[in-house]
This record gives sequence, structure tokens and C-alpha cells, in this order.
Amino acid sequence: MENLLQVGAILDTHGLRGEVKVFPTTDDPSRYDDLEEVELLTKEGNYLHLEIERVRYFKNLVIVKFKNYDHINDIEQYKKCNLYVTRENAVELEADEYFVADLIGLTAKTDEGEELGQIKDVLTTGANDVYVIDTKEGELLVPAIHDCVQEVDLEAGVMTLHLLPGLRDLNKK
Repeated sequence: MENLLQVGAILDTHGLRGEVKVFPTTDDPSRYDDLEEVELLTKEGNYLHLEIERVRYFKNLVIVKFKNYDHINDIEQYKKCNLYVTRENAVELEADEYFVADLIGLTAKTDEGEELGQIKDVLTTGANDVYVIDTKEGELLVPAIHDCVQEVDLEAGVMTLHLLPGLRDLNKK
């Protein structure tokens, strides 16, 4: 489990007063209203702690102003950099909710004990998420629904799945 969770990516500057356009990579962009600080991963691979002065919203973007970055020249170097929060500053999850970063790399097993492979991605669809499992036969797509997901054990690194009849056949097409 990673200590930092991505919440956005700086796309570009906004105006001349140090604001940036952030593409939110969180389920709820309004969570920026409660965010006071972030960690920015620089292009050199270092983390820079930034305090948020204010946020506002424009279309699907969040316009963010960081404290002590008052001019476009101060912030321009951070275009295309990702923003992270520590787990302590992450949103609280409901029961049976997980951060995608925690699911990637889990070993997927069936409820009959068959090891399927590793979870390599989580796709977001309109209805429900879909787990992409890297198996010996190729990718297996499993819907993240209660009928399929029996148990998630982050400490053991295992997700137990019930494969509905015909699910493997759908993935072969």
C-alpha cells in the first residue's frame, strides 16, 4: 500500500497570478474544498509540499492557487506534474470501498481456490468498475460487483472472486 494517493494532475497555468488548472483524479472533485495541502511530484522525481490557498471549479477542472506562488513564473515549471495526498488526508472510505492504488497488484483467486493472476488495472465505467486481471491466457475482465467480489484482503494481498457462468467466455471474444 502506497502512502501517497494521486488526487490530480496539473495541466496548465491559469492566468498570471499563479493559479493552475488541475485535472482531478478523484471520484469526487469537490473534495478539493476540504484539501489544505498536497504533495507535488516534480519532473526531477522529488516531492514538494504545497499549501492550498483557494480553489474554484471550471467545467471538469479545478483551478487551484497555492500559497506563496503568486505569479505565472513561479508555478509554470510544475505543468504536467501530479498532485498527491497522504493517507491521513485522503477521504474516508465506506465499507467495501478501496483505493485503486491498493487493488493494483493484488493476486486474484477464485472462490474455488484457482489463482487467476494479478490485478493490473481498474476501469471506471458508468455502471461499476471493472477489474483487469493479467492471467496466463491474457486479460480477464471482472465486474466489481458483490456477486463477483467475495473478499478483499489487502494485508494478504488477495482478492477472492466468484466468476459468474460464462464470464471467461465473454473475455475471449
